[in-house]
Amino acid sequence: MAKTQYYTATSIDGFTADLDNSLDWLFEVDEGTDNPFGAFFSNVGAFAMGATTYEWVVANDNVIEEPENWHDMYGDVPCWVFTHRELPLVPNANIFMVSGDVARVHEAMTVAAQGRNVWLAGGGDLVGEFADAGLLDEIILAVAPVMLGSGTPLLPRRLSAQQLALTNVSQMGQFAYMSYAVGTLANLGRHMAADVLSRTSVKI
Repeated sequence: MAKTQYYTATSIDGFTADLDNSLDWLFEVDEGTDNPFGAFFSNVGAFAMGATTYEWVVANDNVIEEPENWHDMYGDVPCWVFTHRELPLVPNANIFMVSGDVARVHEAMTVAAQGRNVWLAGGGDLVGEFADAGLLDEIILAVAPVMLGSGTPLLPRRLSAQQLALTNVSQMGQFAYMSYAVGTLANLGRHMAADVLSRTSVKI
């Protein structure tokens, strides 16, 4: 079963970036010898990000001047960038600039993914729109041992215990990884939701 997943790193107090939109605090954390992102992304057939997230990638990975950096990270997997302003395009990358209804775009992403998972790379406001539309199946968090106090919220939505079911917990380096089933899958209960998610997931 293909899923729509929000996989991201966060501070303990629930921020994905500091007030300066910096991730320097994140890169200071020991991630251990195994980074699970590669295994996760191998099951992704399409992904989306907001304008701020895309701008961070452009600035920090120098993908406009060195587009091979984008291709090294994401290959030819199609990416939808939600934006209301004009943004530079990475040369020869499979990127679509879009705005408006996330349900319409999600349908296109699902078709493009061809049975593989859809990854929501962030930010939290964009993921919240997918959650509002009932289009979010799983949240995977890499929790860093950092308290930021303020910054970019992980997911600025209220999701109750009835909407979330913890399905997996593990440690890699100094990161705590936690996976949650969301919405309809969460209603199955922890064990059944974990079974459904594991059928097409790489264990984190």
